[in-house]
This record gives sequence, structure tokens and C-alpha cells, in this order.
Amino acid sequence: MGKKLFLNERFILLIILLNSAIIFIEGFNFHITDRLWLDLLDNGFTIIFLVELLVKIREYGAKGYFKSNWNIFDFTLVMLALPSLSSLFVTAQIIDLDFLLAFRTMRIFKFFRFIRFVPKIDKIISGVMRASKASVLIIIAFFIFNFTISIISCFLFRDISPEYFSNPLISFYSIFKVFTIEGWYEIPDEMTQDSSPLLAFLVRLYFIIILFVGGIFGLSLVNSIFVDAMVSENNVDLENEVRVLNAKIDRLLEMRDEELVK
Repeated sequence: MGKKLFLNERFILLIILLNSAIIFIEGFNFHITDRLWLDLLDNGFTIIFLVELLVKIREYGAKGYFKSNWNIFDFTLVMLALPSLSSLFVTAQIIDLDFLLAFRTMRIFKFFRFIRFVPKIDKIISGVMRASKASVLIIIAFFIFNFTISIISCFLFRDISPEYFSNPLISFYSIFKVFTIEGWYEIPDEMTQDSSPLLAFLVRLYFIIILFVGGIFGLSLVNSIFVDAMVSENNVDLENEVRVLNAKIDRLLEMRDEELVK
């Protein structure tokens, strides 16, 4: 009965949801005794996941278990969460091993086990991978464009606004913010507070051009290619169905022509 319980996906989903709720609650400031109970519950869930892993390996064998990508995913997340169990055996009062307790943050990765229960997640992941491959060149081009503009902006504005353009790395981040329409007007407004009207106009015009070329046109192009690649599988299915229908229609026409000839 116990083995069947750990092989039951609904039971594991319930445990994942309960564990997620416990981790969420732990984010609030509670009295130390309340937090102790929450920690014990969280560690209990980690032990359940470990037992589930061992039961499945014994049931399917190591080779059969690791044949599934989802099992590999689960195994990785459980291994990342295991250091959190150190709080059951180590206390700062006994020995100074606080650095081990830092690994307790790894338990948050257990959240990701919920992903495998999302409906049609395999198709979604394959669509994302297909879209990533299709858009990799445009993403590289976008990165190079961002890099180039950030270098130019660094040399133009590092003396005027060192907060945003003191070096190429900070400049890259600032330009990326403009591309994402985040701070695209705050940055030039801060830069031109004490500038002449002409310089203020030219600086704002510079950032408006960057916004249109990179933020509106560039990101829209990346998004359109990515989305088109994700839904391309549906288009392929429709094209195959149309091709089959056309073949059937052609065959029917040939049969009709043969009947007319007879």
C-alpha cells in the first residue's frame, strides 16, 4: 500500500502543493517556535520526496528511472533540496556550521516539481525549444545591437551621467532598460536637468530613436519570430491535413475520369 501511494501522481501533486504552501508561509515573520514547526514540516516533505525517489528507483530500476527526463528533473530538484535537512542535525549552539543552513534556500527549487503536472507541458516545452532555435540568430543580432549602442552611449555620456554610463557594462544595462521601455524617459530627463535646451533636445531625440529601433521594432521582431515558431507545429498539422485532403480529391478526380473513359 505504501509503495503504491508513492507511485501515485495525485498524492505527489498534493504533497507538492502542501509543501509550496508551507514555504510560502515561512516567508512571514513568525515566533521562533512557530517557525520550528514549519521547518519540521518542510523537512518532512523533503523526506517524502526522497522516499518517493528511492521507491521509484527500486520499482523501475536505475536505468528505467533515469530513462525519463521528468524523473531526472525530479531527481535533480530533490538533490538540491537535501542540504536543507542539515537543520535537523546541526544547530549553531552546538557547532558553528551556519554555512550549511544557507543551503536550506535550495528547498525553494521543490516548487518547480509542479511544472510536470501542467497540462500539455511536453508540447509547451518542445514549442519553447523550437522557438528558441528559430530565434537564436535574431536574439544574437539584438544583443550585438545593444552592445554597440551601449559602447557608443558610454563614450558620449559617461562624463554627463556616470550613474548610467560610467563603463560599458553599466551602459549596456542602461540601454537594455531603454529597450524594455523601463526608464527610457527618466534617464534622459535626469541627464538634461541642467543642460541647454538644444543639448536636452538632442539627448532626448537620441533616446527616442533608440527606443523605436531597439525597444519597439527590435523586441517586437524577436517576439513575433519566437511566437510564430511556437505555434508552427499547429500550422504543420493543418498543412499535412490539407495535403491529405488534396491527395484524396485528386484520387477521386482520377477515378471519375477513368469511369468517363470507360
